[in-house]
Amino acid sequence: MSEQTRPMIGDGVDVPAVQRRTVGVLAGAQTVGSMGLTIGISTASLLALQISGSESQAGLTQTFQVIGTAVASYLLAPLMARHGRRVGLTGAYAVGGLGSLTLVLSGILDSMLVLMVGSLLLGAISSAGYAARYAATDLAEDSRRARALALVVWATTVGAVAGPNLTGPAVAAARAVGLPELTGPFALGSLGGFAAAAVLWIMLRPDPLILAQQRAGLRDQASSRPSGLSWRKVADVLRTRPRVSAAIAVVSLAHAVMVGVMVMTPLHMAHGGAQLRIIGIVISVHILGMFAFSPIVGWAADAWGRVPVMLTGGVMLVASLAMAGASPEGTSWQIFSGLFLLGLGWSCATVSGSVVIADLVPVESRTDVQGAADSLMALTAAAAAAVSGIVVDRAGYPALNLLAGVFALSILVIAPLARRR
Repeated sequence: MSEQTRPMIGDGVDVPAVQRRTVGVLAGAQTVGSMGLTIGISTASLLALQISGSESQAGLTQTFQVIGTAVASYLLAPLMARHGRRVGLTGAYAVGGLGSLTLVLSGILDSMLVLMVGSLLLGAISSAGYAARYAATDLAEDSRRARALALVVWATTVGAVAGPNLTGPAVAAARAVGLPELTGPFALGSLGGFAAAAVLWIMLRPDPLILAQQRAGLRDQASSRPSGLSWRKVADVLRTRPRVSAAIAVVSLAHAVMVGVMVMTPLHMAHGGAQLRIIGIVISVHILGMFAFSPIVGWAADAWGRVPVMLTGGVMLVASLAMAGASPEGTSWQIFSGLFLLGLGWSCATVSGSVVIADLVPVESRTDVQGAADSLMALTAAAAAAVSGIVVDRAGYPALNLLAGVFALSILVIAPLARRR
């Protein structure tokens, strides 16, 4: 594209150049910020079990974390609409870092109450990650929107895979300084959250959402809007664009299935005598499936269409649950394969569904609908995490996978409703 034909806004701002810089900065923040979240995944339920002595309460860490994600997504929507992505994303990562430190304190005090508060705050990192994927699409061209979103999702791979594998060294470091050993991963993870906040605050300039609002002539309206998420705008979009409703349902169901099974897998393995290091590797393999192949998923969504990729994700989720449900306690090829496929199916459904939302929601309603979608996704996952502990305690891990399979199959029914007409 020549200099004469490159899209410009404002005082000669080069939009493609800003888009490239935006995706790069968001990817960098995701790389370090994701470590702040995933490093504790393989130990969160174990820490809760150690403090409470109850398997039914072990899933509460993930429940409160996703509730925190829902609350943070609700609060981020109006904040970003008024002040841009930079302010919202920076604040969310900083709150998540504080949550990690609070989880360390819960282990020191042996307090479930403090653990729940820390889990709630830690959920802000997930909310930041969800919002970051949408931020990558604010200035993207229609034909490359899925790839831009998927690239930011892919950046999570480095921190997400490295995080659980740092569990062993973090546990050893905590033991060496006299902290409860299961708090070590959270102490290390807090550094990732604060580092991501610093990267975004310093480097996410100019702000992509503010530029998008300026291009649409809506910046004055956005900067003066009242605080709070506009449910009227959300309702208007869902009523007039039913494809958005279908996409939100697919993303929410896929996330609930993934979280419900993933959070109980460490306990299933621990019952069979699996070492913490092996549990961390399984979670790393799962997270690799979630993020590492997202550029291919994004390319497929741009090239072949959003709905075929959603359906592929649904099939993968069903297959993954069959494998995981058949796995014996401890370490097995079924648990490795099942958790990897669980992550990959989640990636297909989430990336393609999120792009449908980014495709169809107008700028003036963008943060409201995206925030509502992320809140619903988190709340369904919170319910799944809460129920998963009870199901495993009373009926076992295979029963949990069977129940999750019912919801995975529903994705195959709902996804075609998001097809372009």
